[in-house]
Amino acid sequence: MSMSSDMTDQQRINKVRTVVTKAGEDLRQQYPILKHQNFIGAAILIFALLGMLGSAWAFAAGILPTWACVILVAMFASLTHELEHDLIHYMYFKKTPWAHHLMLALVWLARPNTISPWARRRLHLNHHKYSGSEYDLEERGISNGMPWGLRRILVMSDQLMTVYLRPFQMFKMIGKFIEKQPEKERKTALFSQLTGFFPLSFVYYGIWYVFVIYHVVNGIAPMLGQSISWSVNLVKLIPTINFLAVVWIIPNFIRSFCLQFISSNMHYYGDIDPRDVIKQTQVLNPWWLFPMQVFCFNFGSTHAIHHFVVKEPFYIRHLTAKTAHQVMREVGVRFNDFGTFKRINRWN
Repeated sequence: MSMSSDMTDQQRINKVRTVVTKAGEDLRQQYPILKHQNFIGAAILIFALLGMLGSAWAFAAGILPTWACVILVAMFASLTHELEHDLIHYMYFKKTPWAHHLMLALVWLARPNTISPWARRRLHLNHHKYSGSEYDLEERGISNGMPWGLRRILVMSDQLMTVYLRPFQMFKMIGKFIEKQPEKERKTALFSQLTGFFPLSFVYYGIWYVFVIYHVVNGIAPMLGQSISWSVNLVKLIPTINFLAVVWIIPNFIRSFCLQFISSNMHYYGDIDPRDVIKQTQVLNPWWLFPMQVFCFNFGSTHAIHHFVVKEPFYIRHLTAKTAHQVMREVGVRFNDFGTFKRINRWN
C-alpha cells in the first residue's frame, strides 16, 4: 500500500524519519541499556576483536579448520565495519577524542584492505550529500554505475584495482570530489585521498599479492614442466604469510567483496536527485543474498534506513528494521529491485 499521492517528496521523507526515530526512542525506553551508546560500541568492538583473535589462536592450535577460521574472522570483521561507519558519524566517544580515535585505529587494523577511516569520513559525508551523482566518490570507487564485466568484478574485489584499472577516470572522479569540498579544505582533502591507503592497506595488499603470486606460480609451473627457484628468505616467510592469509587477509577479501557487491547495487546512480532520499537506495534482501549478508552484517537490508535517519547506530537499525521497512514501502522506497543489475544502477 503506497502513501497518499498528494504528499510531497519531503513529506514522505519526513514521515519515514519520524516513524524510525520514534521506534528507536521507544526501544531505548523499553531497554534503558541502549542509552549507553559509548559502552555498547566499545563492547561490540572488544567482542569482535576477541572473536578474531580467538579464531586465529584456535586455527594456530589446530582446533579450527581453515574454512571455519576464514568464515568466523570475516563475520567478526563485518561488525568492525559497522562500527567504523557509526564512528564516521561520531556516534561513539564524540566528547572523548582519544577513545574515539583509538576505536577508529582498531577497526582499521581489523579490516586493513580499506582506505583509512579518517580519509573515509570525508568521502562518506560527501556520499550523503551527493549520493547517486558523479561527485559520490565513495560509491563510484567501489563500482556503482559501472557496466557489468570482469573490470567491475575486479574493482569490487580489490580496492586498489579501482585505480589500476581506470587510473584516468579515478583521477577525474577525485577531481570532481575535491571540487565539491570547501575551498579552504581542498588541499587537505586531496592529500587524505592520495595517502588514505598508507600504511595498513599497503601492508595488507603486499602480503595478499605475494600469497597469490607464490601459490599460483607454484601451481602452474609444474604443469608447464618448469621449476621455480624462490629466494630463501621468501620461502622462510611463506608459513607466516599463509597464516596471515587465513586469519586476516582472505577473510577481509571475502568480507569486502560481499559488502561492495551489495552496496554498489543497492545504491542508485546517475538519474536521481541527490536530495531525494527515497531514490538514493533500495532495500536489497532476497533469500539468495543471505550468504553475502552474513559477511556484511545484513547491510543490504538495513543500510537504506541509515539514509533517512543518519544518527542511529547500526544495532538500533537492525532492531527497528521491521517498522522502518513498513513505512519505507509506503513512501515508495524500492525493495529487491533486481532490474538495477541490467540498468547499471540507474533508477529508470
